[in-house]
Amino acid sequence: MPAPATSPAQAPANSRSRVLVASLIGTTIEFYDFYIYATAAVLVFPSLFFPNSDPTTALLSSFAVFGAAMVARPIGAVVFGHLGDRLGRKGTLVASLLTMGIATFLIGMLPTYEQAGWIATALLVLMRLAQGFALGGEWSGAALVATENAPKNKRALYGTFPQLGAPLGFIIGNGLFLIIGALLPSSAGADPSQPSEAFLTWGWRIPFLFSAVMVVIGLWVRMRLVEAPVFSQTREAGLVRKLPLATVFRSHWKQLVLGTFFMLATYVLFYLMTTFSLSYGRTAKDAAVPGLGYSYTTFVLMMIFGVLFFAAFTLISGPLADKYGRRSTLIWVTAAILVFGLVWVPLIGMGTLGVVLWLVLGFTLMGMTFGPMGALLPELFPTSVRYTGSGISYNVSSILGAAVAPFIAVALWEAADGSPWLVGVYLSSMALLTLVSLLIGKETKDIDLDEGEAPVGVGQESQDESAAVAP
Repeated sequence: MPAPATSPAQAPANSRSRVLVASLIGTTIEFYDFYIYATAAVLVFPSLFFPNSDPTTALLSSFAVFGAAMVARPIGAVVFGHLGDRLGRKGTLVASLLTMGIATFLIGMLPTYEQAGWIATALLVLMRLAQGFALGGEWSGAALVATENAPKNKRALYGTFPQLGAPLGFIIGNGLFLIIGALLPSSAGADPSQPSEAFLTWGWRIPFLFSAVMVVIGLWVRMRLVEAPVFSQTREAGLVRKLPLATVFRSHWKQLVLGTFFMLATYVLFYLMTTFSLSYGRTAKDAAVPGLGYSYTTFVLMMIFGVLFFAAFTLISGPLADKYGRRSTLIWVTAAILVFGLVWVPLIGMGTLGVVLWLVLGFTLMGMTFGPMGALLPELFPTSVRYTGSGISYNVSSILGAAVAPFIAVALWEAADGSPWLVGVYLSSMALLTLVSLLIGKETKDIDLDEGEAPVGVGQESQDESAAVAP
């Protein structure tokens, strides 16, 4: 009689350290690339690529290009998801990282509007779309590497490691911009919140070119991975889908909708705290649309302090979600985000201490809501369509949340004559939608990540998936 098959939890194909490092380093690089673009979109791109507009219009144009990448992300999720579900996670992750790295490096080589006119702006948009396309395949692959190699009772903890790439990428990217800004300071008498001529000419390019070094390191780590047993067993059993996208929309559309709204508040909070806040924080108090009036260096240091809490609470959220469940943890966190959006003005009105508290609270909630998503979204889908399904949910939510959040926030900020109260209400409204979706959904922490298991409470699956609703 043949020996029974060994479960993935009993015989992991990759060591724990290899899984955690591979899922962490790739997302760190990807988010680093995304953050340096976000910083440049606020700091230098309005004047370098949209010089013929007034400051507010130039900033909105820069944010529009920033948001264009979010539109490309679902396309990347479909393409990389198809490859990941058909051919495997490893090769797809290598391809997504390489695509992001090349696009980011090329941004550092672009001519400005003054040098090439509209062609420069068009090339910036093209590279930004390539970044979004790559990130569309990165997150879900990294989350699958972590969760499909994790012990069942530690999936949320393992799933926080690709999430940890977000705060680490922020710290590295913005830290590098700070160093360059300190080495290339504004000339005497110039506005200290504005970049120096040297920074505008060539200094801003350094973080984009430096990404090539990080990509080489990330590729080396990921090339050493082997496929997780849960995927290998699916492939050996002949359960790989010919068209994963069709299967997802036919048999798992409810999971797609729920997963998209699970992520909505997370995305809005994420980009308000990292992108809008930088514009608001460094805009002069006497500007046409007034801000907080901090220098760039001062406010970024305050943000980095807040992001330390983002990193810490991302890790803390994992054990909590493993113990109490993903849904229960996120319901409480989302309710807290709703309240947080309503107290922006009282917090910020307390002066510098209040602004720091605003950043710390926002980034703490960001860690608590972002951490469990690394396990929750993959658990919604069976192995044969997990890459595609989790990727589409994650990245469609980026359009509804992240793509429009900075743009809407600037418009609301302007409509309220410089007050952020409408921006806070916008965040609370998005949190309410996420809260409703969580109340509709069911818990997923006890499911098995194999082809025969379906998430709890998301409807009867089609017979071709052999899905059974868990008790």
